Amino acid sequence: MHFKETDLPGIGRKYWLHTRSGEHLVIVIHNDERRDLFHMESGDVPDEPGDMRSLVTLDDDEARAVAAIVGGMTYKPQFQEQREVMLDGLLIEWLRIEPHAASVGQTIGDLNIRQATGAVILAVVEKDRAKQLNPGPEYAFTAGATLVVAGEREQLRELKRLLVDGRL
Repeated sequence: MHFKETDLPGIGRKYWLHTRSGEHLVIVIHNDERRDLFHMESGDVPDEPGDMRSLVTLDDDEARAVAAIVGGMTYKPQFQEQREVMLDGLLIEWLRIEPHAASVGQTIGDLNIRQATGAVILAVVEKDRAKQLNPGPEYAFTAGATLVVAGEREQLRELKRLLVDGRL
C-alpha cells in the first residue's frame, strides 16, 4: 500500500491511498469533522487517481464506527478454521491477482496450474464483475481478477507462489 497526505488549507486534510490491488481511495477529513471517501478509477498518470467511481460522506460518529469495523475491533473473522473443519482439509479460498503478479497475461495452461500445484481454479470473477466458471487452460490472468480456488493447504501455498512469482 502506498499513500500520501496533503494539508488542504481552510478545508482539512486529504489522504490518497493506492492499494496493492490497484484501487485508489481518497479520503478528505474536513475541519467540521465530516469525512468524504472517494473511490477513484486508476488514472493514466502513475500515482494519481482518475475519475471518481463513488463517494460516501460520513459524520464523525459514522467515521469512527466504520473505522472500528474495518480495523477489526468489533469482529475478527474465524473463516479459516471453519473452512478446514467443514471440508475436512480441503480449503476453498479467494485469491486476487495483484497488478505486480508475474502471472498477469499468462494463461492457466502456460503455468500448468493443476499439474504444478495440485490446486484447482473453480471460477474467476474479473474486475468488471464478469464471471467465468471452471476456466480452461486458455484463460489469461488479469490484474484485479479474483480466483476461487480449491486444494489442500500446501497446494494453495504453491499456487499463490506460482501466481505471484510465475514459478515455484
